[in-house]
Amino acid sequence: MRLVAKKINELVTENYVYAAVLHYFGIEFYNYSNDTLAQVCKARNLNVEKVVSSLEAIHHQPKELPLNTYPADLVIEYLRHAHYVFINEKLPYMASLIENLDPQKIGNAHTIRDLQLLFPLFTEDFIHHIHEEEDTFFRYVMLLMGASQGHYNASKLHYEMEKNQVHLLAIEHDTHDDEMKGIRDITNNYYLDQNAHLHLRVLFMELQALEKDLQVHAKIENQILFPKALQLELKVKQMLKKRHHYN
Repeated sequence: MRLVAKKINELVTENYVYAAVLHYFGIEFYNYSNDTLAQVCKARNLNVEKVVSSLEAIHHQPKELPLNTYPADLVIEYLRHAHYVFINEKLPYMASLIENLDPQKIGNAHTIRDLQLLFPLFTEDFIHHIHEEEDTFFRYVMLLMGASQGHYNASKLHYEMEKNQVHLLAIEHDTHDDEMKGIRDITNNYYLDQNAHLHLRVLFMELQALEKDLQVHAKIENQILFPKALQLELKVKQMLKKRHHYN
């Protein structure tokens, strides 16, 4: 059956990611469960072909990039883009899913209440961590990158290298590597019985996907960016030592 002829709840049951795509078109799947995609697009004056194209695009995943071969500044750009997607797309979408959970329809009142209390706190803490990381670690690595290419102010560079040391930043970073423990505890590791409401199923699968994305993100930082940053820092230290020797 073509996507346009399927009911919204059929689409989302088939693939939970469809719910996120529909959300970005202003269609909340739980408000149109028994309407077909064609009916919803007509009611909302949406280009049905564009919506279908976006739904079909989720099956074409981009190739994994060989980030370990990239210089540190490009790895940082990749991570910054991921931060942007987390803050501006994924977290607001999940916040909307959680805010619109209705315990009278869905049940699980205790879990819903706890999620509605915890998720805004998780989001606030996560965004603070991202901004802190970009303003401290990423900025320091970019400074080292410039210095390694001969672009630096000597006094500023010495000050920054005294204040920031990559191995200490790595230790501090490790403390943030399990941000979702509280959500796992509330959801009993995302457990759902077979009769769970579709809205809750979509949310729990999105939370699991977010956790996986964060684990991949942390792995890129820990196994690719931090080693590159350590190498840069060592290179700059050796460069400064050599310059001091000649002076």
